[in-house]
Amino acid sequence: MQPSTFSLFSLFTESDLMTRFVSILMVIASIYSWAIIIEKIFLIKRIKLAGDIFERKFWSGGSLDELFNSIKSKATDPMSLVFIAAMKEWKKSSPLLRAKNNSSKTMNIHQRIDKVMTITIEREVGKLEDRIDFLSMIGSIAPLVGLFGTIWGIMSSFSAIGSSQSTTLGVIAPGIATALSTTALGLIVAIPAVVGYNKISTDLTKYIMKLESFAGEFTAIISRQIDENTNS
Repeated sequence: MQPSTFSLFSLFTESDLMTRFVSILMVIASIYSWAIIIEKIFLIKRIKLAGDIFERKFWSGGSLDELFNSIKSKATDPMSLVFIAAMKEWKKSSPLLRAKNNSSKTMNIHQRIDKVMTITIEREVGKLEDRIDFLSMIGSIAPLVGLFGTIWGIMSSFSAIGSSQSTTLGVIAPGIATALSTTALGLIVAIPAVVGYNKISTDLTKYIMKLESFAGEFTAIISRQIDENTNS
C-alpha cells in the first residue's frame, strides 16, 4: 500500500457518503470552535488591558466626575461601563440627598446604585460568555459523532466483505481505515474545544470576580460620599 493511501484526503475520498458527511460536519465544527477560541482569547486580553488602564486612573486620586466625563462616551470594557452606570445613577439621585428627612431615600440610593452595577455586570458577562457553551458541547459530542462514523464505516466494511465473499486484508483494511479516521477526527475536534473552553471559563471567572470586587469597592466609596453629603 502506498504511503499516500494513509493521507487524510485519501481516507476521505475513499469513504462512503455517510462517513464523508460526518467528517465534513466535524471539520466545520472545528473551524467554528477555533474561531470562538481565538476571538474570546483576544477579547479577554483586550478587556483586561482596558480594565488595568481604567483602574490606574480610578485609583490615582483624581476626581471621579472628571474620570466619568472623560470616558463616558468612549468606554467599551465592562469595568468602565460598570463605573459609568453607577455614576449616572449617582448623579440622578444626588438631588434627593439635599431633601430633609432623607434617611430612607439614602437607603434607596444605595440600593439603586448597587442594582445598576449588578445589572451592568450581568449584561456584560452575558456578552463575554456568548457562544462558549458551544465549545463545551463540541467537546462532549464530537467523539460520539466520530464514533458513529466509525461504527457506520465498519458496518460498510462488513457489507463489502459479504458482497465480495472475501475476508482478505485488502478487502477489510480500506473500510476499517476510513472508519477509524472519523474517531481520530472526533478527538482532534474535541480536545482543542475542551481545552479552549476550560481556559476561557477560568479567565472569565477571574475577570468576573475582579468586576464584582470593583463594584463592592466603588459601592463603599459612594456610601462614604452619601454619608458625607447627608451629614453636611
